[in-house]
Amino acid sequence: MRLLRSALLLTAACFPVAAAAQTAPGQAPRQIEVKPIAYTQRTLPNGLRVYAIRDTGTPNVSVQVWYDVGSKDDPKGKSGFAHMFEHLMFKSTRNLVSEQMDRLTEDVGGYNNASTNDDYTNYYEVIPANHLQRLLFAEADRMASLVVEPKSFGSERDVVKEELRQSTLSRPYGKLFSLYYPALAYTAHPYARGTIGSLENLEAAGIDDVRAFHATYYRPDNAILIVSGNFDPAQLNGWVDQYFAGIKQPSVAIPRVTVAEPARTKAVTRTVYEPNTPLPAVLVSYHVPADRDADIAALTVLKAVLATGESSRLYESVVYRDQLAQSAEAFLDTKQATGNLVVYAILAGGKTAEAGEAALKREIARFRDAPVTAAELAEAKNEILTQSIESRETAEGKASTLAAAVLIDGDPQAADKQLAAIAQVSAADIQRVARKYLGDTQSATIRYLPIGDKPAGAVADTIAVAPTVRVSDLTAPANVAIVTPAPDGQRVQPPAPSAPVSPTIPQPVEVRLANGMRLVTVERHDLPIVTAYLVTAGGAATDPANLPGVSNLTAELMTKGTKTRSATQIARAIEGLGGAIGSDAGSDGASVAVTVKSDQLDPAMAILADVAVNPAFAADEIERARTQQIDAVTLALKDPAQVAGLVADRAVLGASPYGAPTGGTPLSLRAITRPDIVAAYARSFQPGQATLIMVGDVTTARAKALAEARFGGWTSAGRATPTAPAVVYPKPRVVVVDMPEAGQAGVVVARPAIARRDPRYYPLAVGNTVLGGGFSSRLNQEIRIKRGLAYGASSGLDAGKTQGTVAARTQTKNPTAAQVVTLIAAEMTRLGSAPVPTAELDTRKAVLVGNFGRGIETTSGVAGILGAYVQNDVPLGELQRYTGAVGAVDPAAVQAAATALLDPKEASIVVVGDAKQFIEPLRKAYPSVEVIPEAALKLDTATLR
Repeated sequence: MRLLRSALLLTAACFPVAAAAQTAPGQAPRQIEVKPIAYTQRTLPNGLRVYAIRDTGTPNVSVQVWYDVGSKDDPKGKSGFAHMFEHLMFKSTRNLVSEQMDRLTEDVGGYNNASTNDDYTNYYEVIPANHLQRLLFAEADRMASLVVEPKSFGSERDVVKEELRQSTLSRPYGKLFSLYYPALAYTAHPYARGTIGSLENLEAAGIDDVRAFHATYYRPDNAILIVSGNFDPAQLNGWVDQYFAGIKQPSVAIPRVTVAEPARTKAVTRTVYEPNTPLPAVLVSYHVPADRDADIAALTVLKAVLATGESSRLYESVVYRDQLAQSAEAFLDTKQATGNLVVYAILAGGKTAEAGEAALKREIARFRDAPVTAAELAEAKNEILTQSIESRETAEGKASTLAAAVLIDGDPQAADKQLAAIAQVSAADIQRVARKYLGDTQSATIRYLPIGDKPAGAVADTIAVAPTVRVSDLTAPANVAIVTPAPDGQRVQPPAPSAPVSPTIPQPVEVRLANGMRLVTVERHDLPIVTAYLVTAGGAATDPANLPGVSNLTAELMTKGTKTRSATQIARAIEGLGGAIGSDAGSDGASVAVTVKSDQLDPAMAILADVAVNPAFAADEIERARTQQIDAVTLALKDPAQVAGLVADRAVLGASPYGAPTGGTPLSLRAITRPDIVAAYARSFQPGQATLIMVGDVTTARAKALAEARFGGWTSAGRATPTAPAVVYPKPRVVVVDMPEAGQAGVVVARPAIARRDPRYYPLAVGNTVLGGGFSSRLNQEIRIKRGLAYGASSGLDAGKTQGTVAARTQTKNPTAAQVVTLIAAEMTRLGSAPVPTAELDTRKAVLVGNFGRGIETTSGVAGILGAYVQNDVPLGELQRYTGAVGAVDPAAVQAAATALLDPKEASIVVVGDAKQFIEPLRKAYPSVEVIPEAALKLDTATLR
């Protein structure tokens, strides 16, 4: 798959809920509701179920095909098979050449992706609405006539191996979530096998197995088609009949997993020691019923009370009060059959797994021992409601919500029914399900410890799929057809696109308050949600040379207490409204943001203003935040890809504040004092250099009234932010950080670029997209598609207020790191040596325009774009100018920009990994390479030593 849906991603999953808004005393509560998803449904004679969700307010359409087959259906001895097959669905069909799905989506401004879950595999695209017919043609063709041949099979198997190394073997805690959690959670059901599989199992898969798998499961009566967005219903029905109705329905039955997981009646605990583990971790899982069970509503609310936001029980007790953990989270991993409630903690430095385990189980016991409070119950429901509204902001979000309801619950209305059920959940319901499912004897615990903590002579536990797990061999259907590509003269071409649908570009309205603060409003009244985003100047560019990270730490502390509210009171107040507040500092500014239901905007603005204007920076909060950030940096420094990016910034930007780690280093974080924090705040947060952006269900008049009421009395308390010093770019370097435990090498090739206001911005942005923007980019073509050396390869342009960088990056197995560096340098050179063909250039411009169009579909997306304009001194009119400016770029402009700004001779090269596996070929190409042992790396200085 393009992006594996790991267990960690499930932390954001929730179901919609209706809840009454909080109101002032004496006022009748105003009910905010999520409108049910309006859809039509029909079933073709061949069994394909078709769902259509019409939304004429978007210029896009989402096409999704979900198959009722997932990793639980992997054949015996071939775990990871469903996931690997997912990759092959992007190769050739009888009529489509390999990778043509990308031509039909990304190259016209859309995108495509897929994921493999335990219960399903889904393929989804978002494209301009005039390309709908073409995508229906393509999805039908790969359902009916996928070509499986040795070359693409071998290439994609190599790509999946790199994905396994990247997501599971190289990333800290990757094995904990991808492999160990499911293996310990199940003793009978095939959910025990990780979706990603293993290197050995991937090797065991043969091409005949792949063909049999497609014939068995990829059939119309085992699939659903969802179309959501801007379309004509009659036209859609005609196209669906034209392309899908003729696909034959096999007569043989579809194999189904019928294994029932027995109830766990005795607690199990395993202790493992793993390399590349910076801090101890503990994970505890409990069986829960299938997602369609009536108890899931109460368990969903329980999970929100337990782990949603900084007022949650886990955060307040384990992270904030007791400071036992760097992070403590939970997710509800529900499925067609038995699922799990999972709680886990990454421990703080110096804390033990035993203490973390006791704390997690203590919090679970609290649900069994006493009902949750009325305030906790209301807050949880409000949070779930806000998340539900956000999930339905786009056509794609609505389609995914409905599709999951169909395949997981067997009912397209399940999401809306769960909405109603959650609204009825009581405190007694939560205590009942906690006692039913979350007993001590029902737990499965994993202690995941650094390899260096293993006592001499100790024998670690083994966590593997139990021999009692029941899986079946794949019985191939009789006479599996071997599809071959149609001859060129007989290949059916996709239909031509229809007339384009013009997008509606948001129109910001700007005013300035008497104290100098700018107010920018964008009205959107389709959903009851508002994002308020306060952005300022300053940021990491103004950090003193010896104190990198001070602006970031300052921003983090702003939500941790004001003159009248404690950190806990802030979290409880904003999350009680169903919202979330966050603060951040980037290179050229800082920000505070909140997203809430529109009926809660007034009280939310009071909290936002208090946080921005009256931060307390209490001594105990400073020490708590300092410790947490040091632990976060410690985690990052064990990830090869993150380390490569940090080292590349230093190599390219040198001693400039832009080159220092924005989040700081352990040394700099320990040196920061309260006066340093107060000074950093004063440099950034002043009304004359602040802009409040409000996007969503709010009128311009109401936005102005709220801004004047909450910020009108804010006055400047210091001098304006000084201009960041000009960057003196050092000579390029080739740096290797030797990380012997790394399961993969992180590779970055980076060089100086330009500021956002530079007139060459658009030619360089287009050139960068040709180089590494999207699946069809040159880097990804050369490194992933042609050679299978990485899960993906990309490049990015970071154009700031006064400077910029461009960086190409990937992760690959250690032995191929030097080869990947050569390929990246060659592609950077090629861009400047010859004009980009017009056809290729048009597709890359479409990528930029499409990304921009999807970015402005959500309130937070619009706010983020406008905030970046403000911080980089770009006029807000750029929002209307963007599409035309991209379209005006020609091949000559791209070549000129590439010659000046993408020449790899001016680039620094950074490789982080097990140096002994790649240093010789790298040194042969770059004799001046520097090798820095992991323990000797010092990001505090430009020398890196």
